[in-house]
Amino acid sequence: MTEPKKNRSALETARNVLRIEAEALAAIIERLDKSFEDAVDALLNARGKVVVTGLGKSGIVAKKVAATLASTGTPAVFLHPVEALHGDLGIVAKGDILLAISNSGENDEVLNLLEAAKNLGVKSLSLTGNPQSTLARNSDITLDVSVAREACPLGLAPTASTTAAMALGDALAVALMEKRGFRKEDFAQIHPGGRLGMRLALRVRDIMRTGAAIPTVRKSQTLADALREMTERDNLGVTLVVDDGGILEGVVTDGDLRRISRREGRWEEKVSGKVENFMSRNPKTVDADALASEAVQIMEVKGITSLAIVDGNGKPIGIIHLHDILGRGKFTV
Repeated sequence: MTEPKKNRSALETARNVLRIEAEALAAIIERLDKSFEDAVDALLNARGKVVVTGLGKSGIVAKKVAATLASTGTPAVFLHPVEALHGDLGIVAKGDILLAISNSGENDEVLNLLEAAKNLGVKSLSLTGNPQSTLARNSDITLDVSVAREACPLGLAPTASTTAAMALGDALAVALMEKRGFRKEDFAQIHPGGRLGMRLALRVRDIMRTGAAIPTVRKSQTLADALREMTERDNLGVTLVVDDGGILEGVVTDGDLRRISRREGRWEEKVSGKVENFMSRNPKTVDADALASEAVQIMEVKGITSLAIVDGNGKPIGIIHLHDILGRGKFTV
């Protein structure tokens, strides 16, 4: 334990805190063993829910762990250890599993809840900084989250220890996600409200422009026709180019037009030429059933703002613009 260094800059202090916490996590990585796999299997095979408990700062960590588990496919609730012993124990049922978090492993309230849960036939898992503690000895499975030191210079405020417990809770949640085969679609189902759920649930077919709203010209038409189509169809900044059979062959974008305008020759002569001589070939497309978030990702990677949607024969059935997605107020890029 050391006294705070008054002459140390805030930046130096911040780096020291982060270094200590990073070292704590690195040490836990090296300590992980079969007990972690046992914990994951126990949580995965629990017939009921995961009841997460802790007091004080550990209680705050427990609330976060419970929330992360619940949002990633593992039914979980937080139970305050004091309230549990005054009636809320009724939330615990046979088939549940108790996940107790305590750095010391000697917290009376948590230990009393552990004993009460055992009397109900509930299996227990603990995250503790003291593998020899009463909590560890009486838990069915124990995960060691001990740290060499706290980032607090007095060694009193839980800092590195709470980071370690929370990080291991995240590790449990992610491992369970993978074991369950938890998908984006599953995430969307349990996040129906708010931007995140909307973003994950929205599909291209829900917002793509169809029919007459698709700016399209045949490759035998002129560049002027493509420009006119681009402007009249809500100025999307793109026109699809198809062959005589209606198969997508290319696109002309406003960026293409700017590049064409810089070429030698009179503009009037250029726009009277066939569009197939100016179009960009092999346009990027996206499946109608793809998530809108996937369409955004393609646009970001390719540096474009529109994607065509084609049927099984390669004929355009829709077009989607980045603004169509952003306009829903559910995406950030």
